[in-house]
Amino acid sequence: MQTITADRKAEHNRATWLLLGPLAFLAFLSAIPLVASNAASVTFTLDFPNSNPDHYSISVQSDGHAKYESTGKISEESEDRDTYQTEFTFSEATRTRIFDLAAQAHYFSGKIDSGNKKLAFTGAKKLSYQDGQRNSSADYNFSPQPAVQQLTTLFQSVEATLEFGRRLTYFHRYQKLALDDELKRMEDEARRGEIVELQAVRPVLQQIYDDPSVINVVRARALRLLEMGPSQAGGN
Repeated sequence: MQTITADRKAEHNRATWLLLGPLAFLAFLSAIPLVASNAASVTFTLDFPNSNPDHYSISVQSDGHAKYESTGKISEESEDRDTYQTEFTFSEATRTRIFDLAAQAHYFSGKIDSGNKKLAFTGAKKLSYQDGQRNSSADYNFSPQPAVQQLTTLFQSVEATLEFGRRLTYFHRYQKLALDDELKRMEDEARRGEIVELQAVRPVLQQIYDDPSVINVVRARALRLLEMGPSQAGGN
């Protein structure tokens, strides 16, 4: 009698699994578009002829992952041009600030440029926002909106950090004697809060510090930059 009861329980469990298994799988599949729809991104692009770089863009996802690409001269002494690309992760505080400011700017869904043609041209700028419900962007030279102004300053500060990373990568490979002046300038700007998100260039700073062929004073500068926290490097 006990054997018959056990067999019936086993058959019942198998029947339950056959019924609930596909339903659970379908529930999992239905959740995937919902997760995807919650993903969002903010992108800042600047084109400024005769500057270096003359084009760059920074795109940050809602999880903080970011991509940067720029086009410009390899160095001030060279007319050779190069396209530079890198990926990094924003700090949580900066990531949150970016998306909060995007919301304050109504996700760039309307006109954000001042329309004042008498203002000096400081580059053709574009802010874009995209998620499962929105896909909007706006072009501007100067915006009177505080949220847009803050985003512009923030992204330009991050660009300055990433361009230090681009130059340091080039100098470390081809012109090590230029590293000391570049790192000194970078250290000064970091202490003044003019560059932010130093973790974005941590790999090249680590490579310089780990390289025994680089003079000690340069390695010491790289180490100080590696040790800088957000508060020391103009973070929020």
